[in-house]
Amino acid sequence: MKIVMKKEIVDITERIIARSVTTRTEYLAKINAAKSTTVHRASLSCGNLAHGFAACGKEDKQAIKGLNHSDIAITSAYNDMLSAHQPYQTYPDIIKEAIKETGGVAQFAGGVPAMCDGVTQGQPGMDLSLMSRDVIAMSTAIGLSHNMFDGSVMLGICDKIVPGLLIASMTFGHLPTVFIPAGPMPSGIPNKEKAFVRQQYAQGKVDEVALLEAESASYHAAGTCTFFGTANSNQLVVEVLGLHLPGASFIAPNTLLREELTKAAARQVTRLTQQSGNFMPVGEMIDERSIVNCIVALLATGGSTNLIMHIIAFSRAAGIIIDFNDFNDLSDVVPLITKIYPNGHADINHFQEAGGMALLFRELIAGGLLHEDVETICGRGLMRYTQKPVLDNGQLKWVDGAFESGDKEVIATVAQPFKVDGGLKTLKGNLGTSVIKTSSLHIDNCAVQAPAVVFEDQHDLQAAFDAGDLDKDFIAVVRFQGPKARGMPELHKLTPPLGVLQDKGFKVALVTDGRMSGASGKVPAAIHLCPEALDGGLIAKIKTGDMINLDGITGELTLLVDEQELAARDLATFQVNGHHQGMGRELFGFMRRNLSSAETGACSLFDE
Repeated sequence: MKIVMKKEIVDITERIIARSVTTRTEYLAKINAAKSTTVHRASLSCGNLAHGFAACGKEDKQAIKGLNHSDIAITSAYNDMLSAHQPYQTYPDIIKEAIKETGGVAQFAGGVPAMCDGVTQGQPGMDLSLMSRDVIAMSTAIGLSHNMFDGSVMLGICDKIVPGLLIASMTFGHLPTVFIPAGPMPSGIPNKEKAFVRQQYAQGKVDEVALLEAESASYHAAGTCTFFGTANSNQLVVEVLGLHLPGASFIAPNTLLREELTKAAARQVTRLTQQSGNFMPVGEMIDERSIVNCIVALLATGGSTNLIMHIIAFSRAAGIIIDFNDFNDLSDVVPLITKIYPNGHADINHFQEAGGMALLFRELIAGGLLHEDVETICGRGLMRYTQKPVLDNGQLKWVDGAFESGDKEVIATVAQPFKVDGGLKTLKGNLGTSVIKTSSLHIDNCAVQAPAVVFEDQHDLQAAFDAGDLDKDFIAVVRFQGPKARGMPELHKLTPPLGVLQDKGFKVALVTDGRMSGASGKVPAAIHLCPEALDGGLIAKIKTGDMINLDGITGELTLLVDEQELAARDLATFQVNGHHQGMGRELFGFMRRNLSSAETGACSLFDE
């Protein structure tokens, strides 16, 4: 049966193609100029090449000298403090051995930093989080700059690491590239229970011992956190881009299936190099249709709002121009078909058990929501991704994935979704442009009109909550959190107190030029507000008591203050108060000052 794409998705794709025609043409010309008809190291002098393989063993040296076998770069975000990246410790040796079996060579090109927003939430180090994405992209570029390599494998999972690796991959778009995941940790205590303990602690009803016990029971082993935050949203996006092997995203670490998938991914990149006769550079593989596909999948699953900025940023690296309106308009036609915490009680392992990525692909393709005929690391077409990997007598193979949901409370159908839209809305008004995630909101909480209470630090809101000053209807305005002011830290510490107040029956909401976690949930939050306060945004003129209308249904975000009065007000001044010093923040001033707006990816690597 021929599948007919939804007209709205085709129209949005075509407008992105038209908008990007100049930048995409320039990009493709750039990567075409970087291609080589032979191995890339052939352009190196003897001295260059000798430096490049000096530490290799005899067999690898011979292969590299021969100039007829691929040399594959390994870039890794391994460290043994962070659960998601700890499994990568053993990957380089596995990858090297698998590629050696193909006749090629793999070299560890470089490591990149991997920081965890979960560790730095509410801490000074969080101010470096978003900027670490650009550092990761630049670090990857340095590793690949030696021009030794004919292909690349990327080892990264979490919040800024995958987007940074994607920006670098698009920049080195003349190389075939495969991403290799590590998988989620086993399920711990239910997410609902963890959230309840956090709220109990925020109210002073339990102590730190009880809170730490709950947190430790949730984050308890190697692998990604199991809620559907930015890390797991990253994995979903990368698989839908066709950069993972089918079904690879959510296989548990330290299992035989996981190891066989890693070997297979290593071998797969060698099949895409110039030497293979099946050359597929990643910059040509990923096109405008691929980008629309990953946005559709993100919306259909209620994924992390952080990916909005990240998709914009790595798309720009490939010459493709995406904006907030594209997310908004796609959300209008893409139904929400999964419920994974914070949009439900299930975690990513429950999603996997209910049918996982194979079923998601099947539903979205059948519903005319994905461009099926895109290129992937496994060839043309996404139907391959409706299969799942299994071991048959120890041998890796793919079989048909589920045709229907194993748990209809976790994965629904396009025909009968949990919500008719993707739960993401662009808000516009005199305050500027922002986005709101509505997929986790009760319908009664989608619109709030209330007086503002202005804060310039999330810790000040916690202090006001502790003092009992917030037992009322209000909209919290937390400003000077934008890219240029603070590096756009996540404001996850706001979630428990605002959730408590909402549970008490108060109408509460948030407006900020900062960002919320990928786990932002039941409180309406207008985030990523542009222009930010430090750029002269109207948010810098709000006073406590001003009425604000935030409507996630109509898409309105308006400060209800007379224009003449607003014209007479001065912009509030950003009080640095040490926010640019300590924990390494003083080293990032040049980058912070050059970050673009959230709507253009909050990136320091491209011109605004």
